[in-house]
Amino acid sequence: MIYGEKNVEKPIRWAMVGGGKGSQIGYIHRSAALRDHNFQLVAGAFDINPERGRDFGVNLHVDPERCYPDYKTMFAEEAKREDGIQAVSIATPNGTHYEITKAALTAGMHVVCEKPLCFTTEEAEELEALAKEKNRIVGITYGYAGHQMIEQARQMIANGDLGEIRIVKMQFAHGFHSAAVEEGNASTKWRVDPKVAGPSYVLGDVGTHPLFLSEVMLPNFKIKKLMCSCQSFVKSRAPLEDNAFTIMEYENGAMGTVWSSCVNAGSMHGHSIRVVGGKASIEWDDERPNQLRYEVQGQPAQILDRGMDYNYPEALTADRIGAGHAEGLFEGWSNLYTRFALAMDAADRGETLENLWYPDIHAGVEGVRWVENCVRSADNGAVWVDYK
Repeated sequence: MIYGEKNVEKPIRWAMVGGGKGSQIGYIHRSAALRDHNFQLVAGAFDINPERGRDFGVNLHVDPERCYPDYKTMFAEEAKREDGIQAVSIATPNGTHYEITKAALTAGMHVVCEKPLCFTTEEAEELEALAKEKNRIVGITYGYAGHQMIEQARQMIANGDLGEIRIVKMQFAHGFHSAAVEEGNASTKWRVDPKVAGPSYVLGDVGTHPLFLSEVMLPNFKIKKLMCSCQSFVKSRAPLEDNAFTIMEYENGAMGTVWSSCVNAGSMHGHSIRVVGGKASIEWDDERPNQLRYEVQGQPAQILDRGMDYNYPEALTADRIGAGHAEGLFEGWSNLYTRFALAMDAADRGETLENLWYPDIHAGVEGVRWVENCVRSADNGAVWVDYK
């Protein structure tokens, strides 16, 4: 169980690029990073508007002199300080992730980056090589993976509780953009602009979340080929899709599907993953994240709750408050930021922690590769394409 005690000897000196006032995601980054005393927010380039960013940083108790107008200035000035930043989180629009991540790694910093890591597999592999060369950690914020029952699912599958895995059914299909809401919302508008969002909308924005959950639960599964069909039901979003269906064949013969959508009218999140084995199935839904549905063929369905002793020990290590109390996305993100901190601290000491998984640079690469292959399939008439 987590009690908030220190995991690293000294908090990692940390900064943010983006995540300022009006950001959809900035606050959860700060809440997650600061919760367990693993990071200390000491600097930031919080906003494209320098004055607004400085005011925001001051309201976060950041030294005004360390509230910078842009990330380039921040990296240069912080490098001159003995107490300069060691890590940076990137919470900016998609089109900037590659250049900021590359600059941070080149400057010798650890990185936590919003997904997608970048737009092309070539760029992603370049960043992966740079991170390896510099011995720096890159974490990707697939925040749902921090929920305790994802670890329970991983352990159940590894232990053979489900038998041989046959089918992985995934979806993230919400309804909040079933109309052209971007016309009056700047924080949504950039997501449907190919110059800023990249080659896809919902595939990269929501589809990669359940995809990463499947990678956590099934770490040895490799995609052999896939087929993807994309639609732009709100026509002004074309050429970017607001709905997509992807079918995948794994190298071991298992099959997977992903429904990625923002036009599932009436759905809050519609984010779930179901893993079907020869003996039993499990299903996790992010609107009920504290529970895992376990269905053994021929027996009544069971609901497993987080924090209970019947779960595997590995699923209890991230518990923060005991069974019965509802935990949510902020706790899930906090668990991931704790893992990021452990990995960064170990790297700084020249060590590698065994059995510590988190959404790392390779997960970022695979997310980009999956989107790229889905777009390639869809652009060629929803044909099967080899994954690599």
